[in-house]
Formats: sequence, structure tokens, C-alpha cells
Amino acid sequence: MGNWLPLVHGHGPLTEANGFADQGDVLIKARLAADLLGATAMDRPGWTAVHPETGEMFFTCTNNSRRTEANVANPRVENRMGHIIRLLDDEHDAGATTFTWDFFVLAGAGDGSDGSTVDPEDAFGSPDGLVIDRRGTIWIQTDGGQPDGSNNQMLACDLSTGEIRRFAVGPVDCEVTGVAFTPDLATMFINIQHPGDSGMAENPTETSTWPDGEGAGRPRPATVMIRRVDGQMIGT
Repeated sequence: MGNWLPLVHGHGPLTEANGFADQGDVLIKARLAADLLGATAMDRPGWTAVHPETGEMFFTCTNNSRRTEANVANPRVENRMGHIIRLLDDEHDAGATTFTWDFFVLAGAGDGSDGSTVDPEDAFGSPDGLVIDRRGTIWIQTDGGQPDGSNNQMLACDLSTGEIRRFAVGPVDCEVTGVAFTPDLATMFINIQHPGDSGMAENPTETSTWPDGEGAGRPRPATVMIRRVDGQMIGT
């Protein structure tokens, strides 16, 4: 079980003496306010998504290579591959003060070497972007090191079975981020951010020429459309 901690100006240490002049300050400095209240420090929280039917909330902890001590919600020291946590408010309304939670997945190689719980053939690391479509399919996008040294990727999870499968892999040095669907779920739009990012200023095409290819200039970010030609829902 977990407990929500209210971030309210004037309560406990959230006072002017500690640098919070008003509630606006508390909101702007939310992380610092949470630290003062003793909130659990997480491993680089990324995106949050809520299941449209169950109300379960999923959030990504992308990674943390500097952790020296594990805790109940971040079980691995030097958590380079990250994890996803699932939680559900106990009262199922806006007044909830407690929640239950578990580890949805511990990312990594899936070979037993790092405590990961993903299958080796669909191994991934550094989960960041997270979206749940109206069917309840969870779409996971990565931003950081992958256990097999591959590029950042996008995966789909069938919640009814817990199966996670790789769906797409981005170009070199990119981050796969953001997703939107047409109402029929037959077309998906995703963003490819900063491809070829490690190329030097004097040689911007050193690692990538995506999406235009050789001789067309430096790599560029883009929004990519993925569509099923048979009109069926994507990811099925």
C-alpha cells in the first residue's frame, strides 16, 4: 500500500521559511516540496497513463545509473534499464489518500542477469513514453540505453495476457516519443526526435542521415504515420 501526500502550502515544512511563499511556489517546486515531506524518490519518472476502464495508473521510471541504495519501489541499485509501476487508488475517486501498487515490468535483458521480467526476445530498457489506447493496449516508448545495444523502440503490451512485444525500432540516436491514433485505431502517429544526435556539429550526418538518406543533408526529426492497409486496428 502507498499513501498520497498532499502538497499544501502551510502544511508541515511547506512554509515561507523553507522557500514556499504561497501555493504557487509549492506547485512550481513540487519535487522539492515532495522531498521535504518524505516522498519516495523515484528513478527518473517519465510518463503516466490511466487505463480507460479499470482506472489503473501506470507510470514509467526511465532509469537511474546513480542510485546507490534500493528501496521498495526502486529495487535495483544502478537501475540502468528502468521499470514501470502500476497503481490503483483504494477509494477510486478524487478523494483517495491510499493506493495499492505493484511492478508491472522490470525492464532489461530478460536473461536473468539483471532482475528484469521481460521476455528476452522483446527485451527493452529505459521506458519513457506511455499511452493506453481505448482497447486497453499499453504502448511503451523508450528513451535511453537498450539491453542489446539497439536503437530506441516502441512496444505494445496486451494487458489481458501481460505479453509485451516489440512493435517498431527508431533510427540511430533517436528518441521515440508521443503517439496519437485515428478513432478507428487503424492509423498511428509517432514522433522520431533528434535522430543522429551524437553527430558532431562539423559532421552532423556522422551517425545518421534519416529520413532523407545520403546526400540530403543533416538528420531531421519527424512525425511518422503507421497505417494498416487492411483497415483493421493497429497492433492486433
